[in-house]
Amino acid sequence: MLTLGLSGGLSFAHEEMYDIPQSFTHDGAAVLVDDGEIVAGIEEERLNRIKHSNKFPIEATRFCLARRGVSIDDVDRIAFYASEEYCNALLGRVRLLTGGALPRIDARTLLAAKLGQGLGRPIARDKIVFVPHHQAHAASTYLLSGYDDSLIVAIDGSGDFLSGLVAVGSGDRIDVLSTIPESKSLGNFYVSVISLLGYGVFDEYKVMGLAPYGDPATFRAQMSALYTLLPDGDYEVHRDRVGALAQVIEVRRKGGPFTQQHRDVAASLQEALETIVLHVLRHLREATGKTRLCLAGGVAHNCTMNGKILYSGMFERVFVQPAAHDAGCALGAALHVTLAEGALKTRRRLEHVSWGSDVGGEAEIDSELSGWSRFVRHERAADLPARVADVIAAGAAVGWAQGGSEFGPRALGQRSILADPRPAANKDLVNAMVKKREAYRPFAPAVLAEDAREYFELPPGEDEFPFMIFVMKVREDKRDVLGATTHVDGTARVQTVSERSSPRFWSLLKAFKDRTGVPVLLNTSFNNNVEPIVDSAHDVVTSFLTTGLHYLAIGDFFVEKRPWTWEDLATLALEIPRHVRVDQIRRFVAMDRAATVFELRNTYDAGTRVGVSPDVGEALVRADGARSIGELLGEAGAGDPARMQKAVLEIEGLWSQRLVCLRPRAA
Repeated sequence: MLTLGLSGGLSFAHEEMYDIPQSFTHDGAAVLVDDGEIVAGIEEERLNRIKHSNKFPIEATRFCLARRGVSIDDVDRIAFYASEEYCNALLGRVRLLTGGALPRIDARTLLAAKLGQGLGRPIARDKIVFVPHHQAHAASTYLLSGYDDSLIVAIDGSGDFLSGLVAVGSGDRIDVLSTIPESKSLGNFYVSVISLLGYGVFDEYKVMGLAPYGDPATFRAQMSALYTLLPDGDYEVHRDRVGALAQVIEVRRKGGPFTQQHRDVAASLQEALETIVLHVLRHLREATGKTRLCLAGGVAHNCTMNGKILYSGMFERVFVQPAAHDAGCALGAALHVTLAEGALKTRRRLEHVSWGSDVGGEAEIDSELSGWSRFVRHERAADLPARVADVIAAGAAVGWAQGGSEFGPRALGQRSILADPRPAANKDLVNAMVKKREAYRPFAPAVLAEDAREYFELPPGEDEFPFMIFVMKVREDKRDVLGATTHVDGTARVQTVSERSSPRFWSLLKAFKDRTGVPVLLNTSFNNNVEPIVDSAHDVVTSFLTTGLHYLAIGDFFVEKRPWTWEDLATLALEIPRHVRVDQIRRFVAMDRAATVFELRNTYDAGTRVGVSPDVGEALVRADGARSIGELLGEAGAGDPARMQKAVLEIEGLWSQRLVCLRPRAA
């Protein structure tokens, strides 16, 4: 049975209408499952280049169908990641907020219409199956754990009027024991508190990284007042009391400096989350007698919490589905329906998540790189892992793009930025020149699976942790060796790499070990701070050229940058991304003089407004993806070399922010 799983993007707007914001869904994705085997899967953000995309996952759907070589007519079931009742309630809420201006339509009709519009053919309504949100989370973790008997816990912010679920898995059965009401949402609790630190939704992992710099005891009393532990693993959270904490600390403005107070609040919050979750799990372990645990839901991306569960000894084995957030519900919904229909013919331990776009064959990659010949030189390497290991050992940061992209938020050796894990300064180097993010945030180590126990304190009986989802202790005698990947508290978010499941990445790690004696690399996602992880060869080259990366390894090619001038940039074709709008605003610039000013607005984030100069603004409103920057500026009257140079360099800055697209003319 062929099942298409979908998450995100439930909206009245057609998926191509990028000028209409959507606010009540996020992390859209599509996954195609054949009798339980995952044959394709990708998040919409990788394709439309909008982080945490809230658009309907039509591009992801097209990708999955194309990869399998089927049409939507060949799909037996279309599984959506929320209950029908919940979806209809959301649509009703939107109609209410718009004063009834939007049409009255039910979720099933809307989903069929959106798929039909996007795929150019009618969709049978009876193919659509609505899967309760947390049951999708539960299926996504248990059915890929390889366990035949397990406790299953899903914890997140909200979905289907709930914030979690407890179930048990036995063989091919998943039986729900209880649900967690939204009033007890640990995801929402965490977000409420991090607002004091200048953070919001999707920033939770940043606070997790900040916490080890703080002392949880400083605000333990105040944090303890925000929750109550009850008998039998129950608890309450008191989000209405968060304001009291704001009275005793200096609330951080977004982008402002961090004080020790902020670090201590982060530490206290992390401790509170772990205290509540361990309290719940301790009771469930005793009540169910289950010795294995499967976790999913957005809160399960708290890798530090996962590590505490692992080390607690409460469970013999722990599995966390690596795409534990809402995108993973596309996967879970498809598996849930396959199981319910009795078509689940394969159920084995998940070993990789490389279900996305292939970076391209040799000819395709060569063509992309050749188009950028003014900016890069490339050559086919006879032994690419050896070549890359040499430059990393010499101090370089390298972009690494191979095979199919990973599903979920972690770069696991397919779309990675890699560096030497030994010099502590490399953490600051990569943070500053590539990721352009907060300096405190740590980087993860990727390690040869066969050597992992020598460097990290792995729990007994478990040697492979391939998904960078557990924070574990670095062995004391290795902490100085791994200066760039050991966090301030002596831990690291470990990824083990096996030759079986990731042969090329394993070969690179082995080559680095042969040269240095260390079987570890610093590994982080291949992107800068304003874009999703790179997907296509074009994404890869764009990110390489707009960051401080020294080299690039894509497919079998080794790539380095050429020096380029503003004249070279002026030859590139200019295009406006479909989610960016150029506004021309007539306003007074002096008491007696009005003028036209230009602003770029990111249509999925109302807070993004970037003013540009008149010359650049005039070029942007003419941009069509075919004419070069130089041609457009000439038409705008900015043909003078000095004036043009200034405008070209301004456009280069917009390119780094992904507010414009630049491509070689031939492309």
